[in-house]
Amino acid sequence: MDIRQLQFFAEIVRYGSFTKAAERLHVAQPAVSMAMKKLEEELDLVLFNRQERRISLTAEGEIFLRHAEKILDEVKSAETEMEELRGLAKGEVRVGIPPMMSAYFFPEIIRDFSNNYPDLHLTVSGEGASKIQKMIIDGELDMGVVAGASFPETLEVRRFLREEVIVCVPRNHPLASRGSLTLHEFARYPLIFYREGYYLRELILDVLRGAGLSPTIRFETNLYTLVKSLVQKGMGISIFLRMVVAEDDDLTAISLDPPLFLDLLIAWKKHGYLSRANRAFADFLLEKGSRAAL
Repeated sequence: MDIRQLQFFAEIVRYGSFTKAAERLHVAQPAVSMAMKKLEEELDLVLFNRQERRISLTAEGEIFLRHAEKILDEVKSAETEMEELRGLAKGEVRVGIPPMMSAYFFPEIIRDFSNNYPDLHLTVSGEGASKIQKMIIDGELDMGVVAGASFPETLEVRRFLREEVIVCVPRNHPLASRGSLTLHEFARYPLIFYREGYYLRELILDVLRGAGLSPTIRFETNLYTLVKSLVQKGMGISIFLRMVVAEDDDLTAISLDPPLFLDLLIAWKKHGYLSRANRAFADFLLEKGSRAAL
């Protein structure tokens, strides 16, 4: 068994196809098939169900996958750390940031980080919090911004900011003069809402369910800018982080009663090697977040 076999194996599992894995790895498909046949012979086990249209794992393959992923993660960590010790680190940070946060908190963070570390390369992916978690675990991101109270054991998380979740209405709305709203009052109005995969959606639905309430969702989208626009046009009300509407003259922010807050955290893979570039970004974000809380 060698690392190349494990890499082939992991890519086949990821794409569900020997052919797609070969294309991804830039090798001939017969080479991939031969490597997997040899691996199964060495293990004396069948790892794949080949009768199905899409390749899937046998029970033995599922167990082997866990070990293969751990080994590949360790190899990647070792290579990165050795490169840094030789002074060959690329200095890249791949971070996932939910779209709402990327527009209202992170532009300043990214600017200041780039000014302080001009040789480091920062790549940002805009996804929902649940997708970001998966991308970190799968190794597609080095770290990302997540929210909530419970996370997979495979993630390490640090809180950098606590932000209030508010009800958002147009300036001319009957509720605009209110300082706060109870959940019962909030649930009476049609809601412009986010689609599944966005933590704000899950948070407010859980809170409403806990109060025995069910909102009337008039429209759903994964575009928070569209949510703002539709609220401005009077199609319904919505929820945002307070920072999103703090400087918007066309919208009014109203606290919930009792007030609701959201913890924002930076997450990375637990027990994985965190490069110097990633440690620098995490430390920078945590410091900025602590200053914002003062």
